[in-house]
Amino acid sequence: MASKTKASAKTKSSKGKDIKELSVKELENKLRDLKEEGFNLRLQKATGTLENSARIRTVRREAARVQTVLSEHRNKAKAEA
Repeated sequence: MASKTKASAKTKSSKGKDIKELSVKELENKLRDLKEEGFNLRLQKATGTLENSARIRTVRREAARVQTVLSEHRNKAKAEA
């Protein structure tokens, strides 16, 4: 079980690195897509057609990661100006 945890930690950090390499415009597009997907998943849940309920949590967390990196980019640009 410990090996699964270590593997998960590696994938999470690589996701963070991938997100940090995106431009502000790409981050905004990704955030918009994630919010749209989250809306669609919530709609599926309400209508009873949702197959993978864990996907809601995954999308919500990924959107939060994107928002965090987007805020970092904006704060960095503000500090440089």
